[in-house]
Amino acid sequence: MSQVNKNLKFIKRKKHDIAIAKYTRIIEKDPNNYQAYKERGNAYYRKKLYHLAIADYTKAIELKPDYFLAYNNRGIVYSVLGLYELAIADYNKAIELKPNNGMPYNNRGFTYLLMGRLEEAERDIRKSIELNPNNIYALNSMAELFAMKGMPEEACKWLIKAIEKGYNNWKYLKTSKTYDLIRNHPCFQAIVERNFHGLPTLK
Repeated sequence: MSQVNKNLKFIKRKKHDIAIAKYTRIIEKDPNNYQAYKERGNAYYRKKLYHLAIADYTKAIELKPDYFLAYNNRGIVYSVLGLYELAIADYNKAIELKPNNGMPYNNRGFTYLLMGRLEEAERDIRKSIELNPNNIYALNSMAELFAMKGMPEEACKWLIKAIEKGYNNWKYLKTSKTYDLIRNHPCFQAIVERNFHGLPTLK
């Protein structure tokens, strides 16, 4: 790892530490500040302190039982930890609270994807795109879905759409197991190589 990358990682860690300290002070002054718990939970999540993040999201929900973002974000952490059923339950609640928001549909769909429940995954991801056609994460989720179905051309079509809208997590594309079945396919290799070398996106 280069010194530049080491410095960037240090800066990010430092930023999250500052955020945690800031929201801790707010909570000390106002123990009922549900937003501060959610924001501190976000900082814990970014530091990969997942159980602390869950505790803060849970406290935020305790203080505000209809807190959509706390349910959605706790679902993300549960999914990262492989606690898929708990994640699904939180996304269900988030969708119940805000049925016209595409974010929890995509998150629930991606969790179904990780569980191998592809039909349910596709239903949710398509709903997310219907609600927000420019959601780059849902577009990428659709690409991952077709990759896991072993349909490289369809996966590449959706991945190109995601990249054209601004998706640029090249490290994820190179390492995510969701793309393993199409990793050696020419269309996937062309997309990844072009973007890693700063060339124009495939049309």
